[in-house]
Amino acid sequence: VQLVESGGGLVQPGGSLRLSCAASGFTFSSFAMSWVRQAPGKERELVATITRDGLTIYADSVKGRFTISRDNAKNMVYLQMNSLKPEDTDVYYCYLRWNRPYWGQGTQVTVSS
Repeated sequence: VQLVESGGGLVQPGGSLRLSCAASGFTFSSFAMSWVRQAPGKERELVATITRDGLTIYADSVKGRFTISRDNAKNMVYLQMNSLKPEDTDVYYCYLRWNRPYWGQGTQVTVSS
């Protein structure tokens, strides 16, 4: 299993970013995929999940601002983040739970003026 995130960066409050995760090594269309975030010294937070059928679930802290989506033909999962706030600053990870949890290397998102 390999999960490779991209798309992070520095953005001003109120701005937008789109994260991407390229997945390989498993039957992508058969599994739910998630985005989680974690900063040093903070607990990991499940941000959003999309099931194999396209059902989406969001943390209350991002509901209405973030949108998770997937492209099964490309083995990709995305996180569109709008109206970003300084408290969204974190390392964002693509996450798969299969025979064990799998994570990518993470992509840093920094929201600051």
